[in-house]
Formats: sequence, structure tokens, C-alpha cells
Amino acid sequence: MHAEKFIVKSFSIVMAVGIFSSMGLTSSLAKTPKLILQITVDQLRADLPRRYMSKMGEGGFRYLYDKGIVYEDAHHAHSNTETIVGHTTLATGAYPSRHGLIGNVWYDRTTGHMTYNIEDSRYHLLTRGADVDKSTEIDPTQRVARSDGRSPATILVSTFSDELSIHTDKKAKVFGVSIKDRSAVAMAGHAGKAFWFSKANGEFVSSSFYYDKYPKWVDTFNAKQPALAYANKSWELLYKPSEYTFGDKDDQAWETDVGGFGRIFPHAYGTVEGKYFNTFLTLSPAGDDLTLDFAKVLIENEDIGQDDITDYLSVSFSSTDYVGHVFGPLSLEAEDNLLRLDKTLAELLAFVDKKVGLENTLIVLSADHGGPEAPPQVNEYGIEANYVDPESWDKTAGIEKLKKEFGIGKELIQAFNPPYIYLNQKVIKEKGLDLRKVEQVVSNELMKFKGVSYAVSSSDLMEGNVPHTENMRLILNSHNHKRSGNIFVLFEPNWFINDFDGLTVACTHGSLWNYDTYVPVIFAGANIKPKKVYRKIETVDVARTLSAYLNVKPPSGANGKILKEVLEHK
Repeated sequence: MHAEKFIVKSFSIVMAVGIFSSMGLTSSLAKTPKLILQITVDQLRADLPRRYMSKMGEGGFRYLYDKGIVYEDAHHAHSNTETIVGHTTLATGAYPSRHGLIGNVWYDRTTGHMTYNIEDSRYHLLTRGADVDKSTEIDPTQRVARSDGRSPATILVSTFSDELSIHTDKKAKVFGVSIKDRSAVAMAGHAGKAFWFSKANGEFVSSSFYYDKYPKWVDTFNAKQPALAYANKSWELLYKPSEYTFGDKDDQAWETDVGGFGRIFPHAYGTVEGKYFNTFLTLSPAGDDLTLDFAKVLIENEDIGQDDITDYLSVSFSSTDYVGHVFGPLSLEAEDNLLRLDKTLAELLAFVDKKVGLENTLIVLSADHGGPEAPPQVNEYGIEANYVDPESWDKTAGIEKLKKEFGIGKELIQAFNPPYIYLNQKVIKEKGLDLRKVEQVVSNELMKFKGVSYAVSSSDLMEGNVPHTENMRLILNSHNHKRSGNIFVLFEPNWFINDFDGLTVACTHGSLWNYDTYVPVIFAGANIKPKKVYRKIETVDVARTLSAYLNVKPPSGANGKILKEVLEHK
């Protein structure tokens, strides 16, 4: 009798599950992914992949664009489009005004020093001698750092990966990997683990915020010295020059020769003893290949996606950014780099498919920002554009007149890190001047300078004394009252500063113009049905959508909306 009841009850349960499944009521449970794979390509303007798609294979960009949900009009909705700003926005779903990472560098009025975005003296690097080597570092934002310590403490709100960790009671594995420290740290959030490449010693490193000591597999990876595989080799073209769009433009006047890396192919890495050896790796596809190699070893050794609890892995590819700065996005180097990145993406996705299954993996690809063409390149099309030199601003007749009017003998401008000007508030206070008035008068004077589109004071932003325009909305989205400067300066389209601490570069991003805000947003894998979506969306929508997909609490500062197309198939 008991056996008969058990059989009937079991049959009823099976029937019920079948009915519920046919109604779609169990689909969210059945389709919970084993892995969220978030891929971020540094300085990937959204038009670039399709520009070269005819030369690409099947498994990389083409897979994402053909098999995924592609948002064709996606933009960052903030005004300072830099690496840490974009990565943190993608991670938190919040505007910089909320998440606090308003720039790669800002002036800290408490300490009186410029501050690198993720520096934290409390948490030292675990690898001895892996701090920033100033003789080889071409990224001047890191030269500001006064400590080799790194942590996510400056991120003021939670990330999606944080909320996933909370939701799973720390059972979800959460990792961020990149050549750049800020890219890895932002995406890993407060609860995850971050690894990045050290140009000082050619290894992947982390800080004591994440570990007391490295896992054995990290030591094993570094012991093999993977960077040495590039010694005495060169970045060569994949194909014959005639097969490239820019094959006949290998040496453009605005391209930069960094440390002897050259402006034409092949670009020699040199010997491992070379002063710029590790830096050259990051200026080429080798940087992305090293990132891929480390990510694959991490997936294998940390058992990513091997249980029923959704894991999170961020892989941020940085070479596109460095290549874009040095050679420009419309160059033979940028074209070849993107074709090689396509192969790198294909290898990553194939590896994930083998280990986890793409049907079990929700992939999201985006970029931290786009980037402009070089002004001389734009000039060829009749568009006015040029480089801006703000070094002399404090000494111009107009500013000198203001100093005299205010009775200020010292420099009025204490620090300028685009797009923010920090005034010398100590001197202004000593003179008994009204800071608000000084900000407004200086703003008005700056707007007379060639190449400046608009200058607005912090006081006007805080008090709402600004026009209700799209540009102003993006400026407000970036303004954090504790970290932003006294004056926000917006350059005209295609006008920008091309000096990186003495290094002249072809292009620099960081504006609110479309070429800097326009990025891809693509969701793929996890049995997603292909779709093209043409309404305008914002990058803050990504983290909010991931939260909704997993029924996880949204990040604490999230401004974004749920992208309904991603959830429609569930």
C-alpha cells in the first residue's frame, strides 16, 4: 500500500514538472547559467569590429554579432570617458557621480596630492619588485600613485559581482583579469579577486587585499615566465599589406614611436633585458594573448563554472587602447591588432565552451570607452580639429588679469587633470574671496580659449544653474562633489590634449562626444536568440540586466534599466 502511494505521488510530481516546463514556469531555474563571462575591450568604439568583419573568422566577434543580442546604439552616459570610469560604470550600473570613480586620476584635497584611482597603501603587492616601474611605464596616470598598494576601496557602491557573491553567500567564484590593474580591480569588485600584469617584472600580480599569498597555480604560471616567449621576436602582420584597409598607410605622421618600438611593421620587442620590453608587449596583441593565457589557467585551476552556483569572470583586453593611443584607431597597427584580437576572443570562447559550455555561459561584451581619430586625419575631410595645450593657461593675459583682480600672486590653477581644473582654494580662502565667484569668472575666461566648447563651475552644477541639455546631463552624471574639480572643461569635438606626461600620442579619449561614448553592448551564449536592437541604451543598463537575469539584488547605486530582450528567452 505504501509502495503504491509512493508510485502515484512520484508520477504526479513528474507530470507536474512536465506541465510547468511546458508553461515555461521552470525555465528560469533550468537556464540559470554556470558562468557570467564579462568581456571588456578597452577603447573599442562600436563601429570598429564590423569595419573589419569580412577578414574575421567564425568564433570571435562574428559569433557574438551573429548569435547574440546586439544593441546597436549603446553609449556611456557620462562625460569623462576614461578606463576606470567606464569599467566601474559597467561593473556597478551606476553613473560616476554615484560610484565615485570620476577619472583615472583626481586631486585629493585632503592629502593635497593627485590620486591614482585604485591606489591603497594599506594593501601592498604580493610580488616583490612588481610595483610600477616609472622608467618603463607609458601610462602616466599610474605615475601619480604614491604607493604600490591596490584595492577597490575607492569604489563607493557595490558591483554586480559583489551582489552575486552576497546572493550566494560567497559561494560564487568571482575574478577579474586584465593587463591593467584598474580594469581588473573594478570588475572584480570588493568581493572578488583581481589579477593584472606587472610591466616591472612581466608577471601577473595581485595585492594583499585579495590574498595573503598566491594560490599555487599563480606561482606556477609566473614561474614559466610567459612574457619571455616574445623575447627577440616582433609584432608581425597577419596578412600581406595589400589585404588590409590601411595596408598602404603604415607610417602616418601623427603616429608615435615609443622607446624605439617604431611606426612601421615589424615592431621588434627586443631582448628581455630591454628597458621597454614588457611595455612593448602591452603596445601590441601580445598583451591580450598574455591575458588570455592567464585567464585559461585561472578557469582550469579555480574550477570555474563546474557546479550549480553561477560564477563570474571578467576578462578585460587592454591592447586596443594602447594601440589606439600610439597609432590611432584608423591605422594599420589598429587594424591588425583587432584582427588578432578576434582570434584571441575565438580561442577564449572555444576554451569556455570546452570547459563550461557556451550554452551554460552568459556572455556580455562591451567597452570602457571609444576613441577619436587623430586631428590631422580628420582635417583631411574638411573638419576643423587640433590638439590642445593647456600648459600655458595659467600664464595667459586673461588669467593673469584675474589674478591681479583677485590679488592672487601664486598660481590660480592648482591642478589640471582633464576634464577637471582644481583651483587653489587655500589661496582663495586666505584672500577672503568668494570661491563661487572665482569659479564662475575663471570658467567664463576659459571659454574664450581656442578649442574650449564649454566650461562650467562646480557651484553651478551643484546648484542646478545650468541649461537642460544632453551635454549637461552627461556632465552632471560624472560630477562627484568630493572628487570632481572646481571647473569642468569640455573641448570642442575632435579637439583634445595629446600629451601624456611628456609622451606625445596620436589620440586621447575622455570626452562626451559620440566617438568616445559609442561602444558595443552584446549579450550571447546561454541559448540566447540572435537579435538586433536599435533603440538607444546606456552602459549602466548592463549590470542591472545581469542582476535581473539571476534574480540578484541590483548593485547599491545602480542607475540602469533592465534590457528586456536579454530576459525574453528565459
